[in-house]
Formats: sequence, C-alpha cells, structure tokens
Amino acid sequence: MPSSLFREKEKHNEATLLINVLVVEDSPVVREFLIHVLGSDPGIRVVGTAHDGEEALDAVRRYRPDVITMDIHMPKMDGLEATRRIMETDPRPIVIVSGSHRSGEMTTTFEAMEAGALAVLSRPAGIGHADYEATARELVQTVKLMSEVKVVRRWSRVRRDAPAPCPVKMGFARAPAQVRIVAIGASTGGPPALHTILAGLPKAFPAPLLIVQHMAAGFIQGFVEWLAQSASLPVHVAAHGEPVLPGHVYVAADAYQMKVERSGKIVLTRDAPENGLRPSVSYLFRSIADNYGCDAVAGLLTGMGRDGAEELRLLKEKGAVTFAQDKDSSVVHGMPGEAIRLDAATFVLSPDKIAAVLTNLANHRGKSINGV
Repeated sequence: MPSSLFREKEKHNEATLLINVLVVEDSPVVREFLIHVLGSDPGIRVVGTAHDGEEALDAVRRYRPDVITMDIHMPKMDGLEATRRIMETDPRPIVIVSGSHRSGEMTTTFEAMEAGALAVLSRPAGIGHADYEATARELVQTVKLMSEVKVVRRWSRVRRDAPAPCPVKMGFARAPAQVRIVAIGASTGGPPALHTILAGLPKAFPAPLLIVQHMAAGFIQGFVEWLAQSASLPVHVAAHGEPVLPGHVYVAADAYQMKVERSGKIVLTRDAPENGLRPSVSYLFRSIADNYGCDAVAGLLTGMGRDGAEELRLLKEKGAVTFAQDKDSSVVHGMPGEAIRLDAATFVLSPDKIAAVLTNLANHRGKSINGV
C-alpha cells in the first residue's frame, strides 16, 4: 500500500486504540515471523492465530479481530474459501499475505479479492535481508490503513447470482464525437470492479483502455492474467513505446509512471511519484487530457486518497465524458468521492453499469444511453 496514503492516516491512527489482528498462516515459522513483524508496532496487537481456514472461522468469532492477514494455500480450507465465508457471515478487513507469485496462486489471490479481501502483499523479506525494513513497514502500514475500512457483508454465491435490478436510463448533454481512448484509475477494492467492467465489454470494443491500479509490487502480471481470464479483450502489462490498439487493455507496470503521447504510443517513465504514487492516475489522466481532450472517456473507481480527482475534472472541462464509481458499490469511496465533490464526474454508477455506458458511448449510440 502506498506510503503517502498511510501518512494521511498516521496521526489519526496514533490516537486510536490498538488494532487487533488475526494471523492466518499454515507455516509455524512464517506465522511466528508475521507475529514478530506486526507486534513490533506499538499500535498493533496480534490477538490470535490460525493455521487453516476452518480455524480462522472459529478465531474470527472468538477474537473479533479488526484486521485479518490471510494465507492462500492451507490445508482443510484454503484462504479463498475462508475469505468467502468470513465476508458472508462476519465481515472483517482481510489482507492477503502471499509467499508466492506463481500463476495458480496469483489467480486464487485475486479471486479472494473478488470475494472481499481488501489488499494483497508479498510476505515481508526475512530479518537481515536488505528489504526487510521496507517490506515489514509496508505490511504494518497496510494493516493500519485497512483497519479503517468499513467492510460490508458479501452475499453468498447463490444470492449474488440473483437477477440484476431493473436498468436505468442515463442522459448526457453530449456524447463524444468519437471515443479514441478510455482511461481508468483504481486503488483499494479496484481489482473486482475492473474485473466486472472488463467482463462486460464486448470483443468488438473499438477503443484502447488504459488502467492504473494501485497495487503492491510484484502482483501486476498476475493481476493482468486474472483479468484476461474473463475479459473478451486482450489485457497486457503496458510496455514502453508500444502503440495503443483499439480493443486492447493496458495496465500500468510496477514502479513506472505511464502516459500516452499524441502519436498514440505508451511512454513509461521514472518521473517522480505524484500523490506519493508511481504509477499515478493523475499522471496518466493529465496526458490523456493534453493529447485526447474531448475524444476521451475517463473514470475513477474505488480507492483511498484523491489520486486522479483533480485531473478528472480537467478532463471534464476539456469535454471528455467522465465517470466515478458510486458509493454503495465502492469498498472505499475516497478517490471517486473526491471526484464527485469536485464535480468532476459526468455520471456516477456501479461497475456493471459503467461497462454498459462505455460500450454505448464507444458505439456512438447518441445522447441518450438506454438499457444500462
């Protein structure tokens, strides 16, 4: 989790009670290591542990933790099923702590995020490793940030398959003359929202999509592979110098700022972080505003902070159609909420409605968007 977002909350956290954490991890060695890392912060107390998902369900009822750190591969019940059960019965902020970047485990990790987990992190480097302090600090900061997220109960899979509510009709003052590019920014809670949007877009979607998703280093490739499993469009990690192609999705790479030139080529840079972030939504949106203006569609999804909100307003002022995720469907309404406060969003919708609006706009269906 980006350190800048933590600094915004740090003073508040210091004034609150201890954050009670449940550590779910099947390896005794790793479990003790995580207890040590978390317990080294005076604001965190590890109140219990569990070595599999079944124990985790009992421990949640017993200890009522403020945050859960969750392993994925465990005996009896894995972290995915445990996350589902917890979010359906006694929802708590869950942080996936992964010791592997293998393809299969990464897929399960993002399925757990779809089930309600808030964040994913690599396990901190071992004591004595050059990266120990930085990675341990990242875990502590993420746990503190996630403790402030007000999670809601997820309906069971049967309930989630119920018929969708009746469609609504959206009207626009104008539809863009053409949609040459779509840009989306997201942070906490973004992966499942992006999953829903991309799964709802047709194979013939006529514009390129560029995405900045705030995420811990090392997970972007796995995230892209997970998105690609249900998307009709090809999904890539963005590469420096490649042209953006219609109907392709480009996700910003770890630790690089991403922008698009007027020629339609992606540029990755080591420019300074913005809003403490690299990649930054603000950085991408500014290049979209400069080079595409009224021929763009852009939006902000769920996430902490305000990255991209001012630049979304700039896009709207230049004639782009803009959107923000609605509060009810957002895990954290920070980024889209700030955009709404700034009057930067042309419309405010849930992810499934966003997919329908994007399709209709890109297909030039006029000023009235029906059936979304």
